[in-house]
Amino acid sequence: MHPVLEKTFGGLSLQYFMRQFIFGVAISAFVGFMAARGPSGISVSLLLMCIISAVLYPYSRFVYESIVNFILGENTFFVNTFLMLFVKIMTMVLCWGFSIFIAPIGLAYLYFHHSKVAS
Repeated sequence: MHPVLEKTFGGLSLQYFMRQFIFGVAISAFVGFMAARGPSGISVSLLLMCIISAVLYPYSRFVYESIVNFILGENTFFVNTFLMLFVKIMTMVLCWGFSIFIAPIGLAYLYFHHSKVAS
């Protein structure tokens, strides 16, 4: 594999990547299912967007979780379960929807982080 691709797209642990990728595929499948039920069906552009968002979602989620961990630290919050699940699902959908804009930040961070470690 090319070193740049290895440092960026290979920068997350396989377990973390697969977990987030499965969520990304699930959101893409839901969007595709809802579009298929519509009068115009699934367009090629929507299908392409779903594929790109599913692939980039793990890196987008990595950025989001890194920022949240930086802000919150090791604090624990006790909140209503339904509220927490609602917020979690909304953040997942937002990270999926904006993954094409958020993921490059995570990919750049992973590249520089793994370049520094290799030096």
